[in-house]
Amino acid sequence: MSAVAYLDHAASTPMHPEVVEAMRAFFEGCYANPTGAHRMARDARRATDDARDVLAEALGARPGEIVFCGSGTEADNLAIFGAAAGSGGAVVCGATEHPAVLRPTEQIGGRVVGVDRGGMLDLDALAAALDGDVRLVSVMLANNETGVVWPLEEVAEVMARHAPRALLHTDAVQAFPWLDVAALAAPADLVSVSAHKFGGPKGVGALVVRDRVPLKPLIVGGGQEAERRSGTPNVSGIVGMGAAAEITVARRAEVVARVGRLRDRLADGLRASVEGVVESGVRPAAGAGVPVDRSAKVAGSCHLCFEGVESEALLFLAERGGVYASAASACASGAEHPSHVLAAMGYRRDLARGSLRLSLGASSSEADVDAALAVLPAAVAQLRRAAA
Repeated sequence: MSAVAYLDHAASTPMHPEVVEAMRAFFEGCYANPTGAHRMARDARRATDDARDVLAEALGARPGEIVFCGSGTEADNLAIFGAAAGSGGAVVCGATEHPAVLRPTEQIGGRVVGVDRGGMLDLDALAAALDGDVRLVSVMLANNETGVVWPLEEVAEVMARHAPRALLHTDAVQAFPWLDVAALAAPADLVSVSAHKFGGPKGVGALVVRDRVPLKPLIVGGGQEAERRSGTPNVSGIVGMGAAAEITVARRAEVVARVGRLRDRLADGLRASVEGVVESGVRPAAGAGVPVDRSAKVAGSCHLCFEGVESEALLFLAERGGVYASAASACASGAEHPSHVLAAMGYRRDLARGSLRLSLGASSSEADVDAALAVLPAAVAQLRRAAA
């Protein structure tokens, strides 16, 4: 492929070269099933145990509390169905959750709590939704579309007052590249992450299940993962996830500072060069010359809505110009309804249909921002002329 400005890291990230090398040995030389008894099997099992140790430290958990899964979606489903199964209790989640949380909650007749215009969970509405029947509350640490970060400690305090026996689950899939999940997710009983969001391979995720939490498995058979998730472990994927987690934690502070500056330059540049742009999850500038406050968002998130533009058409022109992004809404695939996240935040339907998620990551560069600032204003102008 020719060089492109890849601004879709919230969808998936490029793998770190060190991760590829760490995985290579388990494709080429140590391909045994880690549940076996011979030396190669023991080597594979030792590698998965080492990765489990690394991930546990990165997530503020004990190694025995890590359950490896096939994806972040599976981890979310296991948390919701596994913790609620057989309890007879209700599940509560936020209206802007990823579908991997929202759909299971709706499927079992759960309660959905609204958010404010900035995308922050309405804690008063949460309190009203809680009672002694609630078994599980699921709130994401960072939103996958807007990048807005939710304060789990405040959620836990509300739960302690209104549903003290309920478990707290957080989808930290989008948070891990940017935030100290070990500290911020400490109040949670269950924590979901996915390797391909932080420089690891696709097809492997993990769920932290605190020791005190009973969990009914969704996949049964071989009894792997301490009977919580059966199936032959994806050894190379788990090794890659451990390597990616170690790299992410070690470099996180530098990446957050550098990428945050790139994101601000990108967002400020588009706001200055294109009229009719609404940036989600930010606090308006207090006055002329005062920068927009993006402190409620993760560093890699630049989510904008362009008035008078359809995101599908904008994405087409962006790709033609070498800029890869996403709409982060159902209308990008031709559906009639805009993002459920923006709908929950109260965005007008016509404005939400012009949403664009530009998400940066550890490999993002000044050249990526330069390309986006060159391509997107011209694309928006072209689409508005065509619609006039």
